[in-house]
Amino acid sequence: MKFLLRSLAASLIAMSALAQAQTPSPATSFPTRPITIVVPYPAGGTSDNQVRMISEPLSKILGQTIIVDNKPGASGALAAATVARAAPDGYTLLYPNNGVLIASLINKQAGYEPLKDFAPISTVTKVPMVLVINKTVPADNLRDFVKYAKANPGKLNYATAGPASFGNLATSLLSQVAGIKMNQIPYRGEAATTLAVRSGESHVLLTSPSSAMLGQVKEGNLKLLGVATEKSTDIVPGAQPIAEVLPGFSAQIWFGLLAPAGTPQPVVQKLNAAIQQVLQDTGIRARMFASGALAEGSTSAALEKLMRTEYSQFKEVILKNDIKGD
Repeated sequence: MKFLLRSLAASLIAMSALAQAQTPSPATSFPTRPITIVVPYPAGGTSDNQVRMISEPLSKILGQTIIVDNKPGASGALAAATVARAAPDGYTLLYPNNGVLIASLINKQAGYEPLKDFAPISTVTKVPMVLVINKTVPADNLRDFVKYAKANPGKLNYATAGPASFGNLATSLLSQVAGIKMNQIPYRGEAATTLAVRSGESHVLLTSPSSAMLGQVKEGNLKLLGVATEKSTDIVPGAQPIAEVLPGFSAQIWFGLLAPAGTPQPVVQKLNAAIQQVLQDTGIRARMFASGALAEGSTSAALEKLMRTEYSQFKEVILKNDIKGD
């Protein structure tokens, strides 16, 4: 009898193991239904346009519909908090930029912690910032500009798209690295900043390149001093990398994909592989480039490292310069 019971128990264990082996895990079968990508900004903006560029090819690769859900509010914090609370199964993703870090540092009630509440998947694009000045500023290159700004502390004004914007933090970091002092003048939106520097109301602007702004450079109304990358970039051909004069300085707006923390690693890896495949498409890369962005995927570990590095930098700049939101 004991022998029969032991044999029966062994058989049941074997059958259970076989059943488990034959039943695919959620991570293995992922995805089995539509995936929602939450965009923290309104339809028609840069984030929205980029997501819509990649959604169709991503859908074909994954075999499921990609739903784009625009959820603007609280400088992106509303969307971030929503995704942070979503089920960690890979079906609700966030398409943020650096603002996901800034919003949580400025607003203590943001409702999420960027380094704890998300599983990084991949960067998708990067937009290098460029430094331009009004034509009356007596400097024709970055070295002369730094020399002039050091000799005239507080004389130059720099334009931003608002307090605690990426431009505000990036220019504060530039001033810190260069050892110069300038005054911020906040405006409503990037278009207004370009007009302000062209008119001379402000003197300096660190911003993403636009056809309107580069047009002003060609017409001689603005001087282009450099691009905030370590190496030259085709986005702004001929522009000197700022890091050649200020070693280590970089300011790029990145856009990427995040999942809720706790999302199974196989799901993260599957999504990462799909993004890399999409970004290899020459048509997608060309469309991104035409919009002023460089298609640039990454490993999930590289995005996590980037977020940690920038979070630390932003936190220091915010505290040191007593930066507050609107």
